Amino acid sequence: MASQSPIPVVVNGAAGKMGREVVKAVAQAEDMMLLGAVDTNPNVAGQDVGEVAGCGPLEVPILSDLQSTLVMATQEQTQGVMVDFTHPSGVYENIRAAIAYGVRPVVGTTGLSPEQIQDLGEFAEKASTGCLIIPNFSIGVVLMQQAAIQASKYFDHVEIIELHHNQKADAPSGTAIKTAEMLGELGKRYNPAAVEEEEKLQGARGSVGQENIRIHSVRLPGLIAHQEILFGAAGQVYTLRHDTSDRACYMPGVLLSIRQVTQLTSLVYGLEKII
Repeated sequence: MASQSPIPVVVNGAAGKMGREVVKAVAQAEDMMLLGAVDTNPNVAGQDVGEVAGCGPLEVPILSDLQSTLVMATQEQTQGVMVDFTHPSGVYENIRAAIAYGVRPVVGTTGLSPEQIQDLGEFAEKASTGCLIIPNFSIGVVLMQQAAIQASKYFDHVEIIELHHNQKADAPSGTAIKTAEMLGELGKRYNPAAVEEEEKLQGARGSVGQENIRIHSVRLPGLIAHQEILFGAAGQVYTLRHDTSDRACYMPGVLLSIRQVTQLTSLVYGLEKII
């Protein structure tokens, strides 16, 4: 029996920090084929994406036009996948374009509004095209969120602190928002007031997420991606923390998502839904 054709993959944002890691991971995966690389940075236009990623020549030039690359993907016998690590300002249009061409999006770019996600979900369902939007590809983050759900049964007070590098454009992080949403879906309201609070400086107490869960964002050079979930009760604090030391930790989740999205016909939000 002939082996299944490799999955054609287009990496959008290929010259970025996450994009370069995706390029290396896809190039090394036996069941995938790096079909295209897109990036709007004029300094890398036309360069071999493998050279830019640091894994040696791959004979795939970096192009600036996503649409033409998606058209190329439609010529393949096997339906392609677009992995997007770009910028919040353009990710919505990128996803719609991919779905319109029948290329399944796997999206790590955060910053989409709930309304945009709902609209994309309706569009993907009408097109019967799989789409994965993953706020965080780390398996460790999923485990942290699952532990938080268990802890929420015993604690009524919780706050989230997320820390990222100072080149991250959106705040709070998609992971923090997703964590608050998961806790908020459990049917309880958190952090009953003990006093009437007054912020001396606006924003000092962070933003308020779902079911009154506060999220605090830190942006500093030297950080990569980190999150703490703090539960408090009389006489005790229970802290869950996940730290990223290398972006390679996301690649097992990215490769899993590429494989899984080929089996979907609608939008799925969150890595925990596919593992």
